[in-house]
Parts: sequence; C-alpha cells; structure tokens
Amino acid sequence: MGTAKFQRFFRVAAGLHVDRNDLKRYTDFIDDKIYDVILIGKASAKANLRDVIEPWDLPITKGLQESIDRFEKLDEEIELQPLLDQLAAQPSLDVALSERTEQRLPLIAGGLSVALARTFVTVQPDRKNPGTAEWNVTLDIFHQLL
Repeated sequence: MGTAKFQRFFRVAAGLHVDRNDLKRYTDFIDDKIYDVILIGKASAKANLRDVIEPWDLPITKGLQESIDRFEKLDEEIELQPLLDQLAAQPSLDVALSERTEQRLPLIAGGLSVALARTFVTVQPDRKNPGTAEWNVTLDIFHQLL
C-alpha cells in the first residue's frame, strides 16, 4: 500500500497521524484478519458440505458491516480500493472462494481498516499519533474479538 494513501486514510477516517513505520503493523493486521475471516468462512462452508466459500459464510457482524459501509463512503474520496485489492489477496486454504466472496474481501479489509482507525480514537481519544503502546492495545482488542 502506498504510504501517502495509508496516512491519508487514517487522517480522514479518524483524524489520526500515522507514519510509514506503522504501515507494516497495519498490513500484518489486515493479512491476519482476512485470514481469520476466511478460516471461519471455510468452517461454515464445510459444515454445509460445500468446498466453496460464499459471502454468507463469512463472519460479518453488524458492526463490521457498518464499518464496511463507512469505508465505501470514504473510498470515494481516498480511492483505496486498488490498494486493498492487493492486501486482501486470498490466503492458501484447501477450499475455493466464490467470485462474489473474492470481490467482497477488499471491502472487508476496508471495513476492518475503518474499525481499526476508530478503535485507536476510542482507546486514546486525545492521542493523534498512535505509538507502539496504542497499536499493541488496539491490535489486542481485535485479536480477542475476531
């Protein structure tokens, strides 16, 4: 992901100033969470005797869907979608993703990104430049929830 777009996204989404050193943490977060979403989707597909993960197999909560909707509005301004397409590349699993599921992954990555940015503000409302401690707390929250 381009550093300038990454920084602009966090500024627009939550009024945060992140630096290029945070980009690695962010991409690792997206990789991990997309993998988790697909892993749960795989279990759902297998439980329904299918080898293809459909969008309804993915664990999209109401809150995540709202973040996806916010991302879609922000993306019109920032144009992050092409970058998220790269980040949301399908991890290797022994099931296939339907075309609709593959198309949905970048939006899920965008929704996770919005939720991440907003969580920083919730954890430290006065902090505009999250440091390592804020990243650790915020990522720990997500690891417990997703």
